[in-house]
Amino acid sequence: MTFLASLRKELMELARTKRLLILAVVLLFFGMTSPLMAKVTPQLLSSIPGAEAIASIIPEPTILDAIGQYVKNVNQFGVLLALLLTMGMVAAEKDKGTAAMMLSKPLPRGGFLLAKFTAMSLVFLGCLVLAGLGAYYYTVVLFGAPDAAAWISMNLLLWVNMLVFVALTLFFSVLVRSQAAAAGLSVGVILVFSLISISPVVAQYLPDRLVAWSVALFVGGIEPAWPALWVSLGLIAASLAAAWLIFRRQEI
Repeated sequence: MTFLASLRKELMELARTKRLLILAVVLLFFGMTSPLMAKVTPQLLSSIPGAEAIASIIPEPTILDAIGQYVKNVNQFGVLLALLLTMGMVAAEKDKGTAAMMLSKPLPRGGFLLAKFTAMSLVFLGCLVLAGLGAYYYTVVLFGAPDAAAWISMNLLLWVNMLVFVALTLFFSVLVRSQAAAAGLSVGVILVFSLISISPVVAQYLPDRLVAWSVALFVGGIEPAWPALWVSLGLIAASLAAAWLIFRRQEI
């Protein structure tokens, strides 16, 4: 089986198991509703008895509020889905024995893993395009048109951040046989990142810095977070390489 045939099989599997549909619906929902939430939140607060004083001190929402709401929602749920949708990509196949069937064909183990990562990368990219288009449309309607180039760059940075956790979870899915353990280890990495990000020096190298950079694209005058981008790409490459080194020695 060639790499392209394996990639096609992975994409079909994502569609057949509804994982593609779930990802698309969740990201599109938050993409379309984030600008609306930014617009109506002050109005909702003012309609709550006793909350009028709070609503009065909230400034009029701007296009930056819509962008911030979009980035926060899409990134949070995107990372969560990266863990949930990737945790069984290898662990479950090893447990069911389907990995052995796939590898009995002329498909290298590296190609087997790369096809899975590539399929998830394409699916996340496609769903982010849908979410980004939906959010852009409603942002234009409610606030005005954001810079299109900055909008595309913002979504690409969010995509890279999500792929870090796809790659890490894929590595843990190779390392262990339990899907829950693979997801749990990835959550542990997120907690470690959160703890070490307390240091401003360390924080500028972590993937989460890409999220802050994506919003800063619309503010201007803020230094790009290139170190975080290189570290994120390095984490993806290192996770895939480590997964391959372990997987090639495992008994399936």
